[in-house]
Amino acid sequence: MSRTLRLLITGGGTGGHTYPALTTLSAVQRRQVPHDVLWVGTANGLEARITAEHGIPFKAIITGKLRRRPNLKELGTNVADVFRIPIGVFQAVGHAARYLPDVVLSTGGYVAVPIGVAAKLIRRPLVMHEQTTVVGLANRILARLATRIALSHESSMDYLPASARAKAVVTGNPIRPELLQGNRAAAYDLFGLTFEVPLIYVTGGAQGSKQINTLIAEILPRLLPHAQIVHQCGPAWIDQMRAVALPPELADRYHPVPYVGSELADLFAAADVVISRSGAGTVSELTAIGKPSVLIPLIPTGGDEQRKNAGYLASAGAGRALLEPHPTGDQLLAELMPLLADPGLRQAMGQAAAKLGRLDAADVLCDVLLEAAGHGAQGRHGAQGRHGAQGHGVQGPGGQGQHGGQGAR
Repeated sequence: MSRTLRLLITGGGTGGHTYPALTTLSAVQRRQVPHDVLWVGTANGLEARITAEHGIPFKAIITGKLRRRPNLKELGTNVADVFRIPIGVFQAVGHAARYLPDVVLSTGGYVAVPIGVAAKLIRRPLVMHEQTTVVGLANRILARLATRIALSHESSMDYLPASARAKAVVTGNPIRPELLQGNRAAAYDLFGLTFEVPLIYVTGGAQGSKQINTLIAEILPRLLPHAQIVHQCGPAWIDQMRAVALPPELADRYHPVPYVGSELADLFAAADVVISRSGAGTVSELTAIGKPSVLIPLIPTGGDEQRKNAGYLASAGAGRALLEPHPTGDQLLAELMPLLADPGLRQAMGQAAAKLGRLDAADVLCDVLLEAAGHGAQGRHGAQGRHGAQGHGVQGPGGQGQHGGQGAR
C-alpha cells in the first residue's frame, strides 16, 4: 500500500493562480493516490472561498505585494507591505513546519513567496508552476528556490534565471476538466436561445469589464440582427446593460447576466464565438475546447502578457485580436462580422485553436509533483526534464513551440 502523500498547496488571489492548483489536486485524486492536503493562502483571496467550497483544509497568512514602480497613492501601501512580508514568512514557516509536507505546489501570486521560502528552510521539495509566458516577479524569486519548475509555455524559459532552466519542464496550464464536458442543448434551454443566428458568449471576467461592456453596448443594435448574445457583464454592470436601448423585435436575442458559474461549460459548448480578455487561463480554456474568439487584451498587464497572448492566437489563425490600447466598436464589429457570416471560417478557427490546446496539463504536472515527492510518476506521462511532456500546447509568443507539453478570466 502506498504511503500517504502530504501535499501543501499555495497560490491564489485570482482564478488564474487558484484554478490550476485545484485542477492539479483533482488529478492527484483521480489517480487514487492516498493523500492529505493543506492549502495556504490569504484570507481575502479567491483561494479562501474555493477551498471552503471544496472542503480543503486552509490556513491564512499575511503577505504583501512589492510594486516595482509605485505611484504616490501606492507608495504608502508599498511601505506597509515591506513589513507584512517577514510576518508572512514567519507564519508560513510555522504552518509548513507543523504540516511537514512531502512536496509543496506553488501556482503563483505573492502569497506563494513566503511558502516557497518556508519550503527551502525546512528542506521540502518545491514545485513551482507559472501560467503566463512572461514569468512574474514572485515566480522569478521562487525559481531560484524551486526543486522543479513547471511552465505553461516553452518561451517562458527565456525569463527564468539561467541557473534555474535545467529544473524546468513544460507542462501546459491545467484547466478544469468539467469545461470539456459542456452540453450545448442545456445552454440553449437555460437562456431560451434560437437556432436562427450564431451565439456569441461575451465575458470580461467575474467582475466584468468596463471596456468590453461599453463596446458591446455601443454595437448591440447593429450586432443583434446577425447574432444572439449571452453577456457575463459583472454584478456592478447588470442594471446598466439591461437598460441598453434595443430594437424591440431583437431584444430577446440579448441575455446579460451578472455572473456565470456552473453553466460555463454549457455556454462554451454552445457558443459559436467568444469575446473575452486574453489572460493565461482564458487562452488555455479557449484552445483546449477549440473555440473561435475575438480577444480584447487588458492593457497594460505585467509584461504586456495579455496582448502577447492575443497576438499569438491571431497569428496562428486561432482567434482575432484588437491589439490597440483603445479599440472602437467599429473595429470590434469588423472582426466579428466575417465570423458570424461564415460557419466554415468559424470551424477553421476552432480547429486552429484546438491544435494549440493542451488537455493533459494537469496530469503532466501531477507527474512532476509525485516525482518530486518521491512517489514516482503514477501515470502515463512520467515528465522527465524540459521536454518530457508529450503533445502540443500553447506556444508562447516568440517561442519555438511547446513540444514539451493556459490566461483574470
